[in-house]
Amino acid sequence: MIAPRGHQFKSLSAHGFHRVVYREWGDPDNPRVVTCVHGLTRNGRDFDVLAQRLAGRFRFLCPDMPGRGDSEWLRDPNDYSFATYLPTLTALLAHARADRVAWVGTSMGGLLGMVMAAQPETPVTRLVVNDVGPVIEGAALARIAAYVGLDPAFDSFASLEAHIREVSAPFGALTDAQWDTLARTTARESPDGRWRLKYDPGIGVPFRAAAAQNSDLWAIWDAIQCPTLLLRGAQSDLLSSATAAEMRSRGPKPELVEVPGVGHAPMLLSEEQIAPVEAFLGP
Repeated sequence: MIAPRGHQFKSLSAHGFHRVVYREWGDPDNPRVVTCVHGLTRNGRDFDVLAQRLAGRFRFLCPDMPGRGDSEWLRDPNDYSFATYLPTLTALLAHARADRVAWVGTSMGGLLGMVMAAQPETPVTRLVVNDVGPVIEGAALARIAAYVGLDPAFDSFASLEAHIREVSAPFGALTDAQWDTLARTTARESPDGRWRLKYDPGIGVPFRAAAAQNSDLWAIWDAIQCPTLLLRGAQSDLLSSATAAEMRSRGPKPELVEVPGVGHAPMLLSEEQIAPVEAFLGP
C-alpha cells in the first residue's frame, strides 16, 4: 500500500506566521503534480483514496488548510479568509517545488482553485471544480452556518461519528467503513477524554459574516482559460442546476458530470466519482 509523506512549512497571515501541514503522495520528482484542496470544515485526508489510486502516475499535494486537520490554528479568526488561504497555497507550491499543477478542489477548495486559475501566469494547468460555482445558494449557506463553529464535544467517538453522519448526510450513501474514516480523519480526542472536531471553531466567524452577502464570482469564472471539469451532486443545495448550466456556457466551458444520489458534495471515494477525475487528469 502506498503511503504519503508528511511535510510542513510556515506561511504568513495578517497576525503572524502559521504552520501548515500537507501530505505528498507519489514520486517526489514527478513533474506531473496534482494539488487537492478540501472544503470548509474538512482536511486533506479527504483525498486519500484518490491520491493513493493515482500516485503511480502523479505527485499529489494534499494540504490541511489553516485551522484544519494538523495545521496550526490562526491567532485571529477573522484571518480565515482568501487573503490568508491564497498566500498559503502559493507557499505550498513553492515549498513543494511545483511550478505547474492540476487542481482538484471541493467546495471551498474549488473556489480557491477558481481564483488561482483565473490569475495571469497561473500555475494551474487543469482544474476540477467539485460542487461549487460563482453563485452559492443561500439555503446551503444557512444550513452550513447552523453547525460550523459550534465546537461540540462528544463523550464517545461513536457519538462524534453520528454527528458527522447527520451534518454530512448530503455526501450520499457511504458505507459504514467510509463514514468511520471520514469521522476519524476529522476527530481529535481532548485531554478530558471527550471527542471534538479537528478544526478551529473560529472558522465560523468570517463564514457567517460572508454568508450574509450575495456571492458573484462570474468575473473570476470568465477569466479561467485552462481545461476545466465541473462535478455536481445531482441533489446539491449549494450549486444549483441553473448555475451549473450557465457555467458550462461561460468561461472555460467545462465538461459537467453530475453524480446521482449525492448532494453537497461528492467525496471522491467511489469508482463512479473518481473515474471522471482520473480521465480528466489524463494517462
